[in-house]
Amino acid sequence: MSSLTLDSQNSAQLAEWLNDGMWVVACLCAAWCDTCRAYRAGFDALAARHPDKRFIWIDIEDQADLVGDIDVENFPTLLIQRGDLVAFFGTVLPDAKLADRLIQAQAERSMEDLTREANGSEERQEWQRDCNLRARLRASMNEQE
Repeated sequence: MSSLTLDSQNSAQLAEWLNDGMWVVACLCAAWCDTCRAYRAGFDALAARHPDKRFIWIDIEDQADLVGDIDVENFPTLLIQRGDLVAFFGTVLPDAKLADRLIQAQAERSMEDLTREANGSEERQEWQRDCNLRARLRASMNEQE
């Protein structure tokens, strides 16, 4: 299984994954970014290694309505989310092995620990407020109606 590239035709699939409480690993990148293009194969390999999780590639320019004011400082940026809980958001080195360890570490934690950490610092609270893909999709869909 490889990652899905988010577009207007499959955003409902992403919403379904999040509504079902699946782990979603999103890579926020840009088509013009050489680092992103080089990282894509590794990201697809991660998807194959983690068939119990869903991987989505989000071009921040093509999906500007969804990404909105999420502060992407550099590429690649990973967003790891389950339901409404953002477990991780940040720039990572373009190394699939490091990302693999990060994904595994988040998935091994209990929801209680993840929830406690999500509320434990201002930065993590900002992730919940600003980076929640599930909430952003709902808002985007409401604007389209």
